[in-house]
Amino acid sequence: MRRGIAATALVASLALAATACGGDGDSDSESGGPVTITYWDTSNATNEAPTYKALVKEFEAANKGVKVNFVNVPFDQAQNKFDTAAGSKGAPDVLRSEVGWTPAFAKKGFFLPLDGTEALAEQDKFQPNLIEQAKYEGKTYGVPLVTDTLAFVYNKELFEKAGVEAPKTWDDLKKAAATIKDKTGTDGYWASTAGYYAQPFLYGEGTDTVDADAKKVTVDSAAAKKGYGTWLSLFNGKGLHKADTTADAYAHIQEAFVSGKVASIIQGPWEITNFYKGSAFKDKNNLGIATVPAGSTGKAGAPTGGHNLSVYAGSDKAHQEAALKFVNFMTSAKSQETVALKNSTLPTRDDAYTDKVKADPGIAGFQTVLPAAQPRPALPEYSSLWTPLDDELPQIAGGKKSLDEGLGDAETAIAKLVPDFSK
Repeated sequence: MRRGIAATALVASLALAATACGGDGDSDSESGGPVTITYWDTSNATNEAPTYKALVKEFEAANKGVKVNFVNVPFDQAQNKFDTAAGSKGAPDVLRSEVGWTPAFAKKGFFLPLDGTEALAEQDKFQPNLIEQAKYEGKTYGVPLVTDTLAFVYNKELFEKAGVEAPKTWDDLKKAAATIKDKTGTDGYWASTAGYYAQPFLYGEGTDTVDADAKKVTVDSAAAKKGYGTWLSLFNGKGLHKADTTADAYAHIQEAFVSGKVASIIQGPWEITNFYKGSAFKDKNNLGIATVPAGSTGKAGAPTGGHNLSVYAGSDKAHQEAALKFVNFMTSAKSQETVALKNSTLPTRDDAYTDKVKADPGIAGFQTVLPAAQPRPALPEYSSLWTPLDDELPQIAGGKKSLDEGLGDAETAIAKLVPDFSK
């Protein structure tokens, strides 16, 4: 999952400077005192982190021999920070790792295999596809903490006023947007120029940025061009908001949606709590959630995202054992239920979807679109492939490059990230 809102770097840098990371032979365990492990939390500092911090306190109360140094690291900085820290043997004992990072760090030897450990004592309780996504070369390197995917989210009141329903195809969306504009004066849809948010358009044409099995870069293929062509067409037309190519585009789109200035967007469940804070969704039931529209192949879906908890392979035995116990606690059914109720995020195990959890319309809505989510290929470099698209798609949408030129440049950049792939 990729998010556009992160905590301030200042807070994180101060916390990182003050923390003692794992793998450095901390004297606590040697002296017979409590073992202190460091946990890097990458959740939103304002809306999500307080819930995880409270769970840490619960864990410490129930496990007197373990102390947890909780550090919230901005999501958009955490991957590089961990990479640097692990390379110098100073990484945290536990990382809240985006699912795409898990195989990449496992490939580098930074993560501990968790098969047969306390962390995965209840492996059969987790959704099997999420366990598969945490694997690299047959071993499991993360325990699924939260899962997500993108959905078509919409303002039910505006859709009802216009007499339109949630679209099944992108063509349906264009028609609905025009009708909403005519009937309400509000734009019907505002698309993102970020690579992750354009991924459903590729899936709708039966393709992806790469074909991992064939080891081929496909971002500039005929099918991909068709998908991105549809994506580009949604920035121009009645009821379709023009492209925002600024650095603050994510925030602009989100604010417009929650304040009722645009009727629909593509978004993930990590924003559910923020939706509810907006004037348009004081009534939570006004939030409509549907599977993203289908492409010309009839296929519809979005990437499977989320976060795993992973254990640093460079920590000593005492810290690893404490870390495994901590991961088991944080991913338990009870903890996942707590996180879901507080943060409106999606659990990764079926026994955490209690009646209380499913009473949240946001969670219930996103749960219905999860079956259409498409797992990412088992390719360590995969999550990095959106970076070239984050560079090229805004230029295409902003008219600075043609679709052919931008996708050609993206192909060149992606080919450098997977040098053994053909074009």
